[in-house]
Amino acid sequence: MLIHMRGITRHYPMGEHVVRALDGVDLDVARNEYVALMGPSGSGKTTFMNIIGCLDTPSEGTYVLNGEEVTRLDDDTLAYIRNKEIGFVFQTFNLLPRASAFQNVELPLIYAGLDARARRVRVEESLAAVGLADRMHHRPNELSGGQRQRVAIARALVNRPSLILADEPTGNLDSRSGEEIMKLFADLHAQGNTLMVVTHDDAVAAHAHREIRLRDGRVETDRRRQASGTTEGQPQ
Repeated sequence: MLIHMRGITRHYPMGEHVVRALDGVDLDVARNEYVALMGPSGSGKTTFMNIIGCLDTPSEGTYVLNGEEVTRLDDDTLAYIRNKEIGFVFQTFNLLPRASAFQNVELPLIYAGLDARARRVRVEESLAAVGLADRMHHRPNELSGGQRQRVAIARALVNRPSLILADEPTGNLDSRSGEEIMKLFADLHAQGNTLMVVTHDDAVAAHAHREIRLRDGRVETDRRRQASGTTEGQPQ
């Protein structure tokens, strides 16, 4: 099991009140699953994504990622885990504007301490995997929105993470570019990658094989999608 969570809560004090963003969430995600995480505004999905991505820690509960309990790790260790285990894809791409595609994809490898030769091989492989081998020396302003998101996906892949975590990955793209990105995600899943996509868009979620919906800080439904595109499962 790649992700094993039990009793995850996240509470925020707001003056005399406490906001219960997550209220006892359990989750298991196996390797090579393709999961969509959904929910209305205020459902807790952003907080949950941040905890899954080791960007935040729960108030209570346990989280085991790829065999390691990460709930109580210090900030430096969490940063190492994030870089090693999780590849992030953001709606706004989060690329360095003055750096080339190659340099943007290379950054996680620099943090990981790989030497220059090993970095070059990995970066070239990752850019080729997203169809941008011929754009590696272009800066973000020289690329289309879809190409910029492909650079971001190459950066997410370059450390060969256990999990690719995408937050509204088509939110800043036109419909054609969005479909191309979702096809790329399907290809990455077919190659053995584990994907979790956080989205409010039913059309994006329809590409995933499992759909989890949060409401009021709890799992409302957890359903697996059949080959026909319908879902099956029971509310949690």
